[in-house]
Amino acid sequence: MQILSRTEEIERSIIKRYRKELWTRFVQAVKAYSLIAEGDRIAVCISGGKDSFLMAKLFQEIRRHGKMHFSLHFIVMDPGYRVENRELILSNARTLGVPVEIFPSPIFEAVSAAGGSPCYLCARMRRGYLYEKAQSLGCNKIALGHHFDDVIETTLLSMFYGAEIKTMPPKLRSTSHPGMELIRPLYRIREQDIVRWAQGNGLTFLHCACRFTERVENKEEESKRREMKALVRELKKRYDRIDENIFQSMHNVNLDCVLGYRSKGRTFTFSDLYGEE
Repeated sequence: MQILSRTEEIERSIIKRYRKELWTRFVQAVKAYSLIAEGDRIAVCISGGKDSFLMAKLFQEIRRHGKMHFSLHFIVMDPGYRVENRELILSNARTLGVPVEIFPSPIFEAVSAAGGSPCYLCARMRRGYLYEKAQSLGCNKIALGHHFDDVIETTLLSMFYGAEIKTMPPKLRSTSHPGMELIRPLYRIREQDIVRWAQGNGLTFLHCACRFTERVENKEEESKRREMKALVRELKKRYDRIDENIFQSMHNVNLDCVLGYRSKGRTFTFSDLYGEE
Protein backbone atom coordinates (compact mmCIF):
# COMPACT_ATOMS: atom_id res chain seq x y z
CA MET A 1 0.00 0.00 0.00
CA GLN A 2 1.41 3.36 -1.07
CA ILE A 3 1.92 5.85 1.76
CA LEU A 4 1.19 9.39 0.61
CA SER A 5 2.95 12.46 1.92
CA ARG A 6 0.94 15.29 3.49
CA THR A 7 1.21 17.30 0.28
CA GLU A 8 0.11 14.35 -1.85
CA GLU A 9 -2.91 13.72 0.39
CA ILE A 10 -4.02 17.32 -0.05
CA GLU A 11 -3.49 17.15 -3.80
CA ARG A 12 -5.45 13.91 -4.06
CA SER A 13 -8.36 15.42 -2.11
CA ILE A 14 -8.74 18.08 -4.81
CA ILE A 15 -9.18 15.60 -7.66
CA LYS A 16 -10.91 12.87 -5.63
CA ARG A 17 -12.90 13.86 -2.53
CA TYR A 18 -13.68 17.41 -3.68
CA ARG A 19 -13.51 16.78 -7.41
CA LYS A 20 -17.04 17.95 -8.28
CA GLU A 21 -16.93 21.07 -6.11
CA LEU A 22 -13.37 22.21 -6.84
CA TRP A 23 -11.56 20.56 -9.73
CA THR A 24 -14.56 20.29 -12.08
CA ARG A 25 -15.67 23.87 -11.48
CA PHE A 26 -12.13 25.16 -11.93
CA VAL A 27 -11.77 23.40 -15.29
CA GLN A 28 -15.23 24.63 -16.33
CA ALA A 29 -14.25 28.24 -15.68
CA VAL A 30 -10.91 27.89 -17.47
CA LYS A 31 -12.66 26.49 -20.55
CA ALA A 32 -15.78 28.69 -20.52
CA TYR A 33 -13.86 31.96 -20.28
CA SER A 34 -10.65 30.88 -22.08
CA LEU A 35 -8.51 31.80 -19.08
CA ILE A 36 -5.37 29.85 -20.03
CA ALA A 37 -3.69 29.75 -23.45
CA GLU A 38 -0.71 27.87 -24.83
CA GLY A 39 2.54 29.55 -23.80
CA ASP A 40 1.05 31.71 -21.05
CA ARG A 41 3.29 32.86 -18.22
CA ILE A 42 0.96 33.24 -15.26
CA ALA A 43 1.73 34.97 -11.99
CA VAL A 44 -0.40 33.22 -9.38
CA CYS A 45 -0.94 35.83 -6.67
CA ILE A 46 -1.08 34.38 -3.16
CA SER A 47 -2.35 36.52 -0.30
CA GLY A 48 -2.00 33.82 2.34
CA GLY A 49 -5.70 32.96 2.53
CA LYS A 50 -7.52 29.74 1.68
CA ASP A 51 -8.73 30.97 -1.72
CA SER A 52 -5.39 31.88 -3.24
CA PHE A 53 -3.63 28.79 -1.89
CA LEU A 54 -6.33 26.52 -3.32
CA MET A 55 -5.97 28.37 -6.62
CA ALA A 56 -2.23 27.64 -6.58
CA LYS A 57 -2.88 23.92 -6.10
CA LEU A 58 -5.50 23.85 -8.86
CA PHE A 59 -3.03 25.50 -11.25
CA GLN A 60 -0.42 22.88 -10.39
CA GLU A 61 -2.94 20.12 -11.07
CA ILE A 62 -4.11 21.47 -14.42
CA ARG A 63 -0.53 21.96 -15.57
CA ARG A 64 0.22 18.39 -14.50
CA HIS A 65 -2.85 16.84 -16.15
CA GLY A 66 -3.70 19.35 -18.88
CA LYS A 67 -2.72 19.39 -22.54
CA MET A 68 -1.47 22.98 -22.76
CA HIS A 69 2.03 24.12 -21.91
CA PHE A 70 2.30 27.21 -19.73
CA SER A 71 4.48 28.40 -16.86
CA LEU A 72 3.57 29.44 -13.33
CA HIS A 73 5.15 31.89 -10.90
CA PHE A 74 3.71 31.82 -7.38
CA ILE A 75 4.18 35.28 -5.95
CA VAL A 76 3.44 36.63 -2.48
CA MET A 77 3.55 40.35 -1.92
CA ASP A 78 4.62 41.31 1.60
CA PRO A 79 3.07 44.73 2.26
CA GLY A 80 4.41 44.78 5.81
CA TYR A 81 3.11 41.58 7.42
CA ARG A 82 3.62 40.78 11.06
CA VAL A 83 6.31 38.13 11.55
CA GLU A 84 3.78 35.48 12.61
CA ASN A 85 1.58 36.10 9.55
CA ARG A 86 4.52 35.88 7.16
CA GLU A 87 5.66 32.63 8.79
CA LEU A 88 2.16 31.12 8.51
CA ILE A 89 2.17 31.86 4.77
CA LEU A 90 5.57 30.22 4.37
CA SER A 91 4.55 27.24 6.51
CA ASN A 92 1.42 26.64 4.42
CA ALA A 93 3.42 26.99 1.22
CA ARG A 94 5.79 24.25 2.43
CA THR A 95 2.92 21.99 3.48
CA LEU A 96 1.15 22.44 0.15
CA GLY A 97 4.26 22.16 -1.98
CA VAL A 98 3.88 25.62 -3.51
CA PRO A 99 7.25 27.28 -4.34
CA VAL A 100 6.39 30.87 -3.45
CA GLU A 101 8.49 33.95 -4.08
CA ILE A 102 7.94 36.75 -1.57
CA PHE A 103 8.65 40.34 -2.55
CA PRO A 104 8.26 43.48 -0.40
CA SER A 105 6.10 46.55 -0.87
CA PRO A 106 5.43 49.58 1.37
CA ILE A 107 1.64 49.34 1.19
CA PHE A 108 0.80 49.08 4.91
CA GLU A 109 3.03 52.02 5.71
CA ALA A 110 1.48 54.11 2.91
CA VAL A 111 -2.07 53.19 3.87
CA SER A 112 -1.44 54.01 7.51
CA ALA A 113 -0.13 57.44 6.58
CA ALA A 114 -2.94 58.18 4.13
CA GLY A 115 -5.85 57.50 6.49
CA GLY A 116 -9.35 57.05 5.07
CA SER A 117 -10.53 53.60 3.98
CA PRO A 118 -7.56 51.22 4.38
CA CYS A 119 -9.15 48.28 2.54
CA TYR A 120 -10.00 50.31 -0.57
CA LEU A 121 -6.60 51.97 -0.81
CA CYS A 122 -4.75 48.75 -0.05
CA ALA A 123 -6.62 46.87 -2.80
CA ARG A 124 -5.78 49.53 -5.40
CA MET A 125 -2.12 49.70 -4.49
CA ARG A 126 -1.78 45.93 -4.20
CA ARG A 127 -2.99 45.40 -7.77
CA GLY A 128 -0.38 47.78 -9.15
CA TYR A 129 2.51 46.12 -7.32
CA LEU A 130 1.35 42.67 -8.45
CA TYR A 131 1.22 43.77 -12.09
CA GLU A 132 4.70 45.25 -11.87
CA LYS A 133 6.17 42.15 -10.26
CA ALA A 134 4.48 39.91 -12.84
CA GLN A 135 5.88 42.01 -15.68
CA SER A 136 9.38 41.80 -14.21
CA LEU A 137 9.04 38.00 -14.33
CA GLY A 138 7.99 38.10 -17.98
CA CYS A 139 4.39 37.12 -17.21
CA ASN A 140 1.43 38.07 -19.38
CA LYS A 141 -1.28 37.24 -16.82
CA ILE A 142 -1.93 37.56 -13.11
CA ALA A 143 -4.39 35.21 -11.40
CA LEU A 144 -6.44 36.31 -8.39
CA GLY A 145 -8.45 34.10 -6.04
CA HIS A 146 -11.91 35.70 -6.28
CA HIS A 147 -14.62 33.04 -6.13
CA PHE A 148 -18.31 32.58 -6.97
CA ASP A 149 -19.51 34.29 -3.78
CA ASP A 150 -17.33 37.33 -4.48
CA VAL A 151 -18.94 37.58 -7.92
CA ILE A 152 -22.56 37.58 -6.77
CA GLU A 153 -21.84 39.85 -3.80
CA THR A 154 -20.18 42.35 -6.13
CA THR A 155 -23.22 42.19 -8.42
CA LEU A 156 -25.58 43.00 -5.55
CA LEU A 157 -23.31 45.71 -4.13
CA SER A 158 -23.26 47.43 -7.51
CA MET A 159 -27.05 47.44 -7.70
CA PHE A 160 -27.80 48.41 -4.11
CA TYR A 161 -25.02 50.91 -3.44
CA GLY A 162 -23.68 51.87 -6.88
CA ALA A 163 -26.99 52.26 -8.77
CA GLU A 164 -25.65 50.25 -11.69
CA ILE A 165 -25.67 46.69 -12.92
CA LYS A 166 -22.20 45.25 -13.29
CA THR A 167 -20.20 42.36 -11.93
CA MET A 168 -16.68 41.09 -11.40
CA PRO A 169 -15.57 39.73 -14.83
CA PRO A 170 -13.68 36.43 -15.14
CA LYS A 171 -10.85 38.19 -16.97
CA LEU A 172 -9.85 41.77 -17.57
CA ARG A 173 -7.22 43.51 -19.69
CA SER A 174 -5.07 45.95 -17.78
CA THR A 175 -5.32 49.57 -18.93
CA SER A 176 -2.22 50.63 -16.98
CA HIS A 177 0.03 47.68 -17.89
CA PRO A 178 -0.21 46.95 -21.63
CA GLY A 179 -0.12 43.28 -22.55
CA MET A 180 -1.16 42.16 -19.08
CA GLU A 181 -4.41 40.41 -18.27
CA LEU A 182 -6.07 39.58 -14.96
CA ILE A 183 -7.84 36.20 -14.66
CA ARG A 184 -10.10 34.74 -11.95
CA PRO A 185 -10.06 30.93 -12.29
CA LEU A 186 -12.07 30.29 -9.07
CA TYR A 187 -14.99 32.08 -10.72
CA ARG A 188 -17.38 29.13 -10.39
CA ILE A 189 -16.15 27.73 -7.07
CA ARG A 190 -18.26 28.43 -3.99
CA GLU A 191 -16.65 29.70 -0.81
CA GLN A 192 -18.32 27.04 1.34
CA ASP A 193 -16.57 24.34 -0.70
CA ILE A 194 -13.20 26.02 -0.25
CA VAL A 195 -13.85 26.08 3.50
CA ARG A 196 -14.75 22.37 3.44
CA TRP A 197 -11.53 21.57 1.58
CA ALA A 198 -9.42 23.51 4.07
CA GLN A 199 -11.13 22.03 7.13
CA GLY A 200 -11.19 18.53 5.64
CA ASN A 201 -7.40 18.67 5.29
CA GLY A 202 -6.81 20.27 8.68
CA LEU A 203 -5.42 23.45 7.10
CA THR A 204 -5.41 26.86 8.79
CA PHE A 205 -5.02 29.97 6.67
CA LEU A 206 -4.96 33.70 7.33
CA HIS A 207 -8.35 35.34 7.19
CA CYS A 208 -6.63 38.59 6.42
CA ALA A 209 -2.92 39.21 6.84
CA CYS A 210 -3.49 42.94 7.09
CA ARG A 211 -2.44 44.54 10.38
CA PHE A 212 -5.49 46.83 10.13
CA THR A 213 -7.98 43.94 10.28
CA GLU A 214 -8.74 44.40 13.97
CA ARG A 215 -9.35 48.09 13.45
CA VAL A 216 -11.78 47.83 10.54
CA GLU A 217 -13.54 44.59 11.41
CA ASN A 218 -17.32 45.02 11.67
CA LYS A 219 -17.03 48.56 10.31
CA GLU A 220 -17.92 50.12 6.98
CA GLU A 221 -15.11 48.63 4.90
CA GLU A 222 -16.43 45.10 5.42
CA SER A 223 -19.99 45.66 6.59
CA LYS A 224 -21.58 46.07 3.16
CA ARG A 225 -20.10 42.85 1.78
CA ARG A 226 -21.09 41.02 4.95
CA GLU A 227 -24.56 42.45 4.50
CA MET A 228 -24.72 40.91 1.02
CA LYS A 229 -23.54 37.55 2.39
CA ALA A 230 -26.30 37.63 5.01
CA LEU A 231 -28.90 38.65 2.42
CA VAL A 232 -28.03 35.80 0.07
CA ARG A 233 -27.97 33.36 2.97
CA GLU A 234 -31.47 34.47 4.00
CA LEU A 235 -32.85 34.33 0.46
CA LYS A 236 -31.47 30.81 0.00
CA LYS A 237 -33.74 29.64 2.82
CA ARG A 238 -36.67 30.42 0.52
CA TYR A 239 -35.11 29.36 -2.79
CA ASP A 240 -31.88 27.42 -2.75
CA ARG A 241 -30.87 28.40 -6.31
CA ILE A 242 -31.03 32.13 -5.70
CA ASP A 243 -27.23 32.52 -5.75
CA GLU A 244 -26.97 30.59 -9.02
CA ASN A 245 -29.70 32.77 -10.55
CA ILE A 246 -27.88 35.96 -9.56
CA PHE A 247 -24.73 34.56 -11.14
CA GLN A 248 -26.46 33.45 -14.35
CA SER A 249 -28.36 36.73 -14.69
CA MET A 250 -25.09 38.43 -15.60
CA HIS A 251 -24.69 35.94 -18.45
CA ASN A 252 -28.23 36.61 -19.72
CA VAL A 253 -28.67 40.40 -19.83
CA ASN A 254 -31.58 41.25 -22.13
CA LEU A 255 -30.66 44.60 -23.68
CA ASP A 256 -34.14 44.90 -25.23
CA CYS A 257 -35.58 45.31 -21.74
CA VAL A 258 -33.22 47.75 -20.04
CA LEU A 259 -33.56 51.51 -19.64
CA GLY A 260 -30.01 52.28 -20.61
CA TYR A 261 -26.47 50.99 -20.64
CA ARG A 262 -22.85 52.08 -21.09
CA SER A 263 -20.37 50.43 -23.41
CA LYS A 264 -16.85 51.44 -24.46
CA GLY A 265 -17.25 55.02 -23.33
CA ARG A 266 -20.70 55.54 -24.86
CA THR A 267 -24.03 55.89 -23.04
CA PHE A 268 -27.25 54.58 -24.52
CA THR A 269 -30.57 55.72 -23.02
CA PHE A 270 -34.02 54.18 -23.23
CA SER A 271 -35.13 56.96 -25.59
CA ASP A 272 -32.17 56.27 -27.89
CA LEU A 273 -32.92 52.56 -27.95
CA TYR A 274 -36.69 53.00 -28.31
CA GLY A 275 -36.19 55.18 -31.35
CA GLU A 276 -34.23 52.51 -33.19
CA GLU A 277 -35.93 50.39 -35.82
